[in-house]
Amino acid sequence: MPNSIALNYIGKVSSPYKEKFAIPRQPGLVSAAKGSITLLGDANTPELVRGLEAFSHIWVIFIFHGTQEQGWKPLVRPPRLGGNAKIGALATRSTFRPNPVGMSVVKLDSIDVITNKDCPKRSKNVVLSISGLDLLDGTPVIDIKPYIPYSDALVHAQASYAQETPKKTIMVSFSDEATSSIQYLNKTYPELENFIAQILEQDPRPAYKQNKQDDKIYGMLIYDLNVQWQFVSLSEISVINISRVINHIDNEVNNDN
Repeated sequence: MPNSIALNYIGKVSSPYKEKFAIPRQPGLVSAAKGSITLLGDANTPELVRGLEAFSHIWVIFIFHGTQEQGWKPLVRPPRLGGNAKIGALATRSTFRPNPVGMSVVKLDSIDVITNKDCPKRSKNVVLSISGLDLLDGTPVIDIKPYIPYSDALVHAQASYAQETPKKTIMVSFSDEATSSIQYLNKTYPELENFIAQILEQDPRPAYKQNKQDDKIYGMLIYDLNVQWQFVSLSEISVINISRVINHIDNEVNNDN
């Protein structure tokens, strides 16, 4: 048998997450995260997704394009184990794998055929609007499958170190300056405050820093915004500032990842 296979990208993700830092560790944890998948090439046809609109959720099979060049090792440190214990990569959801393939369940909000703005007379794009995603902007998609509850949700299945959803123990507050920015940006990003709060409730810092006091100022890039925030206690994060980033990622705050 051949030891390799060629796959074609069938779509590309548009996501508010512009960098790996602050992406939730599992899909569905940040329901306010909204994005889309635009089908590409021969897959860009309404016939390919006929009937898919009847499903509330879909599996997205994708490539970890942001980490694949870094290679992989057989042992990794899962965040849920504090980032200290090593276990086999295939016993984790690590992005560093023998093949950089990932899978996520996301909510399917709509399927639309949209005229290509760059070429309105020549082409249209099939676009799947999704939410609850944990995908980096630009992620290549290699397959999409419907989520089937009776077979995909195994309520009695056992997981060794991630049996339950992480408990939210962090309160998120916003400075006057950040609140003013949110009010200004509300028309463009109507759920921005909720979106930021849901991300930070997960404590996006490296696993070894969780449950530890940390006075550094962090930054995360979502949409075209740099959001700066800081722990003010073990149970509270304050969003300090929200500013636009123009054309270029220039995020020089302490972004340990």
